[in-house]
Amino acid sequence: MDLKAELVELIKKTIKEIYSNDELDSLVMVEIPKETIHGDFSTNVAMRLTKVLRKNPQVIANEIKTKLEESDLINKVEIAGPGFINLFVNKAALTSLIDVVINSGDKYGSSNYGKNEKIMVEYVSANPTGDLHLGHARGAAYGDSLTRVLKFEGFDVLREYYVNDAGNQIEVLGNSLYERYKEALGKDFNIEKIGYQGKDVKELAKKIAREVGDKYLNDDSVERISYFKKVGTKLELDKIKKDLDLYRVEFDHYQSELDIYASGKVAKVLEDLKNSEYTFEQNGALWLRTTDFGDDKDRVLIKSDGSYTYLLPDIAYHKDKFDRGYDKLLNVFGADHHGYTCRLRTGLKILGYNPDNLNFSIVQIVRLMEDGKEVKMSKRTGNAVTIRELCDDVGVDVARYFFVSKPIVSHLDFDLNLARKNSSENPVYYIQYAYARCNSILNKAGYTKQLASSYEGLVLEKEISLIKHIGEFKNSLIEVCESKEVNILSNYAYKLAQLFHSYYNETKVIDEENKDLSNQRLDMINATKITLKNALNCLGIEAKEVM
Repeated sequence: MDLKAELVELIKKTIKEIYSNDELDSLVMVEIPKETIHGDFSTNVAMRLTKVLRKNPQVIANEIKTKLEESDLINKVEIAGPGFINLFVNKAALTSLIDVVINSGDKYGSSNYGKNEKIMVEYVSANPTGDLHLGHARGAAYGDSLTRVLKFEGFDVLREYYVNDAGNQIEVLGNSLYERYKEALGKDFNIEKIGYQGKDVKELAKKIAREVGDKYLNDDSVERISYFKKVGTKLELDKIKKDLDLYRVEFDHYQSELDIYASGKVAKVLEDLKNSEYTFEQNGALWLRTTDFGDDKDRVLIKSDGSYTYLLPDIAYHKDKFDRGYDKLLNVFGADHHGYTCRLRTGLKILGYNPDNLNFSIVQIVRLMEDGKEVKMSKRTGNAVTIRELCDDVGVDVARYFFVSKPIVSHLDFDLNLARKNSSENPVYYIQYAYARCNSILNKAGYTKQLASSYEGLVLEKEISLIKHIGEFKNSLIEVCESKEVNILSNYAYKLAQLFHSYYNETKVIDEENKDLSNQRLDMINATKITLKNALNCLGIEAKEVM
């Protein structure tokens, strides 16, 4: 049961009956007023209908009011201001939500909204040449949480990590590892050939030296070059996977760029683009005419030295995504990729694909703040702060929540001082404590299953507000699916915790002298607990039984 959805359908039906018009459905919206004196729910549909019907909104509101009052779902209808319709619903209809939540359990809030639409979401996709840092951390938390919600709401989701294991950065990694390998064996090495100076490359080189000894020390063959590129990529990717596992970020598939080349898909895309009218040669390079599609300049596919730019294999990779049967593609890209979106869409359009089915979430910059100052380097290593270091410092739950607490398109200041607090000032602690508190109340009462047969005793304003917000859970999840903004869910969870704490601080839940009311309240607490757990699961945050 979704009471808001029922009210929307009731209003749509009412409008059709009064005005004999089947095209007004999109104008119906229902909200929960901030103050209960303005009703349990409210709609501004009368004002939205004014232009269409050419009537005074108060006249429209009164016409709708008369019809709505005939419904068993409605207790009272009031007109306010210029034409707001405030709805006071049948309390039994409102509180019956408790039964729905308890019976649904860990499925509460889920739906078939996605109708099994196939969507591939690519996120993180960091080059396997070093550790994952804060920018990756934000994209990882966002991508993982978003895909959890999409799955929960009925989408067929594939979570993919694109491994850039071809190209110049892998050459640099291989050379860096080889020089560090020589250093690990106590031999002379060329510091100028070490493009990646991080401590992690040194450690990997030591690991290789322990395993293979001096096998490659005086080997200048292609096999040696290939070995250090291959083993370097594997070891770095294994390390990345371990950090993602710590961070509770999962992928269904790791797609290798080398495999895209080996399959002949890059060569085929190059051939198809050449056969189109949108490529041309200039200064020894092959260009794609992206300006024909709104780009600010044309883009190089093959450089004058014969090497490919990133664009060509990326177009081939995204063509492959569609060819694997996915209806929609979503890429979670860093802010530095903002200008890349147009040229990717252009390449796909030239190849005959609908570019509107490729969408992007651009992750904005993160600043790590401590004592009001930006923290740029790790105190331990002197390098950029990694996901692992951040999780060791503030915990996985806090890191994940903070990164999805603001819209992904906004810059984020990550407040380390706040993140380290084990108090209600920390929003993660506050939400988890609400869940643990629910659990404690139920355990104290010896609660094992649903107790009340009706909820007529739940009449306090804070009880009604709590129940109504529980009823908003599915709508919040669907809003995340539509907008791709996970912070809607983190805000929802915080408000649910807020409503619960406020209610519990003022209300005696377990009353030995009124067991019937106690049972009703305990069921409501259980519904709150279930909803909190499901919200936290979608955010990849632990629902702690005890704190």
